[in-house]
Amino acid sequence: EVQLVESGGGLVQTGGSLRLSCAASGFTPDDYVIGWFRQAPGKEREVVSCINLTDGNTYYADSVKGRFTISRDNAKNTVYLQMNSVKPDDTAVYYCAAETIGTMKVAGPLRPEVFRSWGQGTQVTVSA
Repeated sequence: EVQLVESGGGLVQTGGSLRLSCAASGFTPDDYVIGWFRQAPGKEREVVSCINLTDGNTYYADSVKGRFTISRDNAKNTVYLQMNSVKPDDTAVYYCAAETIGTMKVAGPLRPEVFRSWGQGTQVTVSA
């Protein structure tokens, strides 16, 4: 069973930085994609960034390109989301999720519904 635990959320001022961690267990990392998602109050859950644990390829939503960086530490089975130059619009609950590369290849457009394993989420609040 895939287990994901997020940490690192909190309160940060506009323009500041925060690093989220997603500790993963219960699966073979080489076969998976890990994604970061966020959901603000009253809004749908959206993709923030993803990383292919096999080849390291990454994806970023346009809203975070140039500000957020996703990375992995295979030895620790942990995926990070470095958030720089944060804005109030980045305020949300951030989730990490995992899905097999095989499923991703046939699932069509990248979207939250494709991912079957989820963490509990961590709150990020950006003050103006």
